[in-house]
Amino acid sequence: MRATILTLLAILVMPMAGIRAEAQVNRPRLVVNIIVGSMRATDLERYGDNFQEQGFRRLISGGAYFTDAEYDYSLTTTAAGLATFATGAQPSVHGVVGDSWWDHVTGARVELVADAKSHPVPFSTGSISCSPHRLQAPTLGDMVVDADPRSKQVTIAVDPQRAIVLNGKRGVAYWVERNKTHWTTSAAYLHQLPKWVANYNSANSNSFYAISRWTPVGNIANYHNEEVAVVEDIMDKPTKLLSDINLHLADSAYGHMCYTPAGNTMLLEFAAQAIAQESLGRDEATDVLNIYLDPARYIAEVYGPESIEYEDMLYRLDNALAEFLTYLYAQVDSPESVVVVLSSDHGTSPSYNPQEGLERERFNHRQMEVIVNAFLGARYGSDNYVTGFANNALYLNHELLNSKRLSIATIQEEVATFLLQMRGVSTVLSASALRNTSFGAGRQRLMQQSFHATRSGDVVIDFMPGWMVESTDYRSTSHAGYRYDRSVPLIIYGGGVAAQRIERTVSIEEVAPTIAHLVGVDAPWASSARPMTEIDN
Repeated sequence: MRATILTLLAILVMPMAGIRAEAQVNRPRLVVNIIVGSMRATDLERYGDNFQEQGFRRLISGGAYFTDAEYDYSLTTTAAGLATFATGAQPSVHGVVGDSWWDHVTGARVELVADAKSHPVPFSTGSISCSPHRLQAPTLGDMVVDADPRSKQVTIAVDPQRAIVLNGKRGVAYWVERNKTHWTTSAAYLHQLPKWVANYNSANSNSFYAISRWTPVGNIANYHNEEVAVVEDIMDKPTKLLSDINLHLADSAYGHMCYTPAGNTMLLEFAAQAIAQESLGRDEATDVLNIYLDPARYIAEVYGPESIEYEDMLYRLDNALAEFLTYLYAQVDSPESVVVVLSSDHGTSPSYNPQEGLERERFNHRQMEVIVNAFLGARYGSDNYVTGFANNALYLNHELLNSKRLSIATIQEEVATFLLQMRGVSTVLSASALRNTSFGAGRQRLMQQSFHATRSGDVVIDFMPGWMVESTDYRSTSHAGYRYDRSVPLIIYGGGVAAQRIERTVSIEEVAPTIAHLVGVDAPWASSARPMTEIDN
C-alpha cells in the first residue's frame, strides 16, 4: 500500500521527530508545480469528456482531486495568486497585492519586480532589469533549497514577473525575452546562462512552436462553447482566430507565445529540457520545478472563457500535458519519487451575458479619479488629490494632504462614503478601517485578507458581481474576487498520495505547508495553515 501524507503525519499523536524521520525516508525527490493561468475549478469537469486519458484525466483519476479549492481573499490578481500558492500566505502577509502600486511616502509608482541594479543576462535584448528583491515572504522552493544545498529550484514562465513571484529568491527563474523569444533570467539568479539554455536559444527552439493559423484540434461539433471571440490585434483589425484570418499579433513571435496554445507547448517542452539537463529528481536531495502557463491566462483574458478559442486551448494543453507527464515519469526511477501539483493562480470573470449576448458591465476608473478629485477640490480647494488607481484601490496624495494639514483617515472615509453612490460599486472600505477593524465574515473579510498596510491603496473598492474594471486589453479578468475568480482546480498527484476525491473547502494557503511536510522541510515562514490531513489511502 502506498504511503500517504496522512501516514507521514503519523496521526498527530506521535512526536514530531518521528514524523520528520519517516518523511525523510519516503519523501519525494521532485516537486512539479503546474499552474494553469485563469483556469476555473469547473473547467476540469465541463470539458472533461473531450480530454484524453493521459493528460488532465490522469491526474484527476490518480491523485487527490479537490473539488472545492479556492483563494480566500478578494483581490485575485495573478501576482497575488502565485505568491499565495508559493508562500502559503495571504496577500495581507506576503505583500504581493498586484503588479504595481504607489508608494505612500514618495508618490512614485512601484513595479513589483523592477530592479535597475539587477541586469538581465545575455540573450536578453528584449528583457527588463528585474529581481525578487521586493518579495517579503519565502516560497516553498526557497525553503527546499535552504534545507539542502544540493537541492535545485527551476521556475519557468513567459513573463518575468510571474516567474520571479512563483520562484522566490533561491534557485533560478527563467522567462522569455520579447525580441526573439529566447530564454533568459536576471543577474539576481545567475550571471550567465547555463550552456544548455544558451544552446537552446541559439537553435531558436521556441520558434518551432509558433503556428501560422489556429484551427480546432478536435471535432468542433463536440465542443461545449459556441462563441468565436472577435478581438482586435495591434493593428486594430478584427480577428477571428478559428476562421481564415491571420492570427492575433501575427507579426510578433512573442505574441504567438502569449496568445495561442503554442505558448503552453513551448513552456512544457522547456520544462522537460530542464528536467533532463539539470538532472532534477535524480539524487536524494529534493528539487522543485515550477511551471506557470501564462498563455492560458492571456487567452482567457483576450477571448473570454466562453469562447471556442479558450476551450480549444485547454484541449491542446491536455495533449501537451500528456506528453510532458509521460516524459517526466520516464526520467525518474520511481513514480512515487515525484509529486505533481496542478492548480491555477485564479479563475476569471464571465466575459458576456449569455441571456442578452452583451458584454459585462465595466467600471471606468479614470472617470472615477476625475470625479473624486473634483469632489475633494470642492471641499478643500482645487488640487491633485488623487495619485492613481491600482489593485481595485484609489491611492491619495499623502504629501498634499499633509501639506494642507488634512487628516488622511478623515479624507479616506469621506471618499469611501462618496464612492458608494457610483454604479458598479458594492462595498468601499478605507485603509484606516481595514487596519483598525477585524472583519470576521463576508466580503469585508475577503477584502481585508487582500489588504497590505504599506502597499494597498487608501480606499479599497469591491465591485458588483460580473463587473470589471474597464480596459481595451481584455474581455475577461479576475480582480473581483467572486466565486468565478476565487475557485480553482487543485490536484496533488504522486509522491505516495492516494487517489481520491476530496469535497471539503480547501484554501490554496494549505498547499505549500502540505507539500513542505510531504518532502520533509519546514513550511514557508509566512504560512499559517496546517498541512492537509484528509488525504488518505
